[in-house]
Amino acid sequence: MLKLYSRLAIVVFLVTSCASKKVKYEDYVFKTRSEEVKYQTAYDKALKLWNIPYTEEDVKTSFGTAHVVIAGPKNGKALVLLHGMDASSTMWYPNIKPLSQNHRIYAIDFIMEPNKSNLTAKPLSSEEIVVFYNEIFDHYKLKKFDIIGASRGGWIATLLAIQKPNSIDKIVLLSPAQTFKFIDKVRKTTSALMLKLFPSEKKFTKTLSTFSTHPENISRIYKRQFYLANKYAKSNSSMLKMLPFSNKELESIQNPVLVLIGDKDVINSEESLETAQKHLPNSKTKIVKDAGHFLTIDQPKIVNDAIINFLD
Repeated sequence: MLKLYSRLAIVVFLVTSCASKKVKYEDYVFKTRSEEVKYQTAYDKALKLWNIPYTEEDVKTSFGTAHVVIAGPKNGKALVLLHGMDASSTMWYPNIKPLSQNHRIYAIDFIMEPNKSNLTAKPLSSEEIVVFYNEIFDHYKLKKFDIIGASRGGWIATLLAIQKPNSIDKIVLLSPAQTFKFIDKVRKTTSALMLKLFPSEKKFTKTLSTFSTHPENISRIYKRQFYLANKYAKSNSSMLKMLPFSNKELESIQNPVLVLIGDKDVINSEESLETAQKHLPNSKTKIVKDAGHFLTIDQPKIVNDAIINFLD
């Protein structure tokens, strides 16, 4: 019960802080144009960490422009990548080379976060998030494609699989946030909340140490972009709409699903994997040792090998 009250207190605090900030829809993420330019310069530098050929495209949707980074062989099976909160598509730099070996990659920037997508509508509901992504899938005529979602991206991938219509084939969930249960270690995640509300280099370093077992492995170039995302981005209440899915909703997913979490993850625990095993009819689960919430960076080879073996 005490744990429940702690969660409720955090939610109330979030709602209060978010409500106190008026959001201009024409400038949903960044407060000023100069902040946006600084962030996008850092984004461009971080994207070069992919170190493979790629192209960037903007796709018009009903809610604004979606930025998509494309890589891999044109005849490869389509693989959609959904990044974690405020991480953007650049986060895949430790994983993109093996993932793009045999797949045609479509890394999509989430439209309600700092990246290169641009929201021109009001904040999206869960139903509208589904429409947003399905419009992108339709634009590229994606059929029978695989999808990988990390953290918030894992929640979105699960939402898409439940809501349909789409033609998703295999699903990989990398420590999906708020998907099988509420945040496991609420107290430890308060550093991320404080960083969002009162950004500073010190809080940023503490947050990285909370979410990663090897923050020293994170590229300095990527750290800069990730910090600016937290420093410049307006707080928004979209995370409050991310509620864990019901057992019935999970049981409706017939797709093959791989769920990976780190053994030091503060968002999920073994209880999350137990829920996945019990309620996802066609699932495989694995705990990645010596890895936190940022398991794609903490243990890239183990994660990459597990994903490739599952998808192939």
